[in-house]
Amino acid sequence: MMAGGVKVNASALHRRAFTAALVAAPALWLGARAQPAAARIATPSQTEGPFYPLRLPADADHDLLRNGRLSYGGGQPAWLDGTVTDMAGRPVRGAQVEIWQSDADGHYHHPGDWGRADAAFQGFGRVAVAQDGSYRFRTIRPVPYAGRTSHVHFKVRLGQRELLTTQLYVAGDAGNARDPVWRGLSEAERSAVTVPFAPGADGLQARFPIVVAV
Repeated sequence: MMAGGVKVNASALHRRAFTAALVAAPALWLGARAQPAAARIATPSQTEGPFYPLRLPADADHDLLRNGRLSYGGGQPAWLDGTVTDMAGRPVRGAQVEIWQSDADGHYHHPGDWGRADAAFQGFGRVAVAQDGSYRFRTIRPVPYAGRTSHVHFKVRLGQRELLTTQLYVAGDAGNARDPVWRGLSEAERSAVTVPFAPGADGLQARFPIVVAV
């Protein structure tokens, strides 16, 4: 092979190209497969609070906007969904997720709140996660009440074990910065439990992935 009147060995050119490829290869090896997986943090545990139901409602399914034959029309309807996974990202099959929260006027179905909650608001729900770890509830965007910012209580169980009790908060809620429970979290922990409630085709939508140490 001639290049500029100089005879060049073709095999030498191939060796140089191969060497250049090897030099460049580490940059390719640093792609997604070579990078360590992003560190997962367990969803932080939080106080159960005083209003976990003393007696569970007869209707305790995923839809908190229907309590038996009653339909609740208060507040801003919202779908709240997510997944329950372990620290390795695997679905925690067999887990149950419970939520409880106040109605749109800030009242719980609990004797400590003097029975002021709207009877049409179920106030508590429980679902078993699907095979992929997913869960879903129909509820309302939580509201603030005296001393607390907007929040939803969560509990995750696996058989007889209680894996986690925590709370979910609304991103951008003005009351968060004044809430003593929310303020007690680190920045990373706040990010893990504070989610947006965004407009969707069927009311507000919020997604809350839960990570537990099984």
